[in-house]
Amino acid sequence: MTREQAFELLKQNIQNQNLIKHSLAVEAIMRALARHFGENPEKWSLVGLLHDIDYEKVKEDLSQHSLVGAKMLEEVGLDKDICQAVKIHNEAHGILPRTLLEKALFVVDPLTGLIVAATLVLPSKKIKDLTAENVLNRFREKSFARGANREIIKKCQELLNLKLEEFIEIGLEAMQGIDQELGLN
Repeated sequence: MTREQAFELLKQNIQNQNLIKHSLAVEAIMRALARHFGENPEKWSLVGLLHDIDYEKVKEDLSQHSLVGAKMLEEVGLDKDICQAVKIHNEAHGILPRTLLEKALFVVDPLTGLIVAATLVLPSKKIKDLTAENVLNRFREKSFARGANREIIKKCQELLNLKLEEFIEIGLEAMQGIDQELGLN
């Protein structure tokens, strides 16, 4: 599946623009991490782009989130490892990520929300004005962006062998590279 086909599939299943932007942010960070680890950037970015493809279908029963998405992606013929990473990214299922791809998606998903929230409290509301230090400071504020699960984000150290600061830097730089698509320019 090409990136264009994947993006069309996403838009057919997701109408909420903020959820599309979240998917674009996860895609960008996954691509950056693939490059960092010497993995396949196209495959990793597809996983990021499509990880929440089922969200609007299952939003009334989030216990099904990612299970339905993995099945949808399997039905369109995507590789088993892509489908498995999508399935595992929802921590509610209690399935531990095993592969590097699965681990990366698991910790990237909540990071995007923290970075967006940290951007939106800046006077300029521009992601290019945000620093990794800003994000790290916000990370330490328990009441800030409560939906961004810090326990999962912190797992970047054990799952990816990346220090939190380095993980945030990679994520922020990737999202800064698509600031217009995210509406944070």
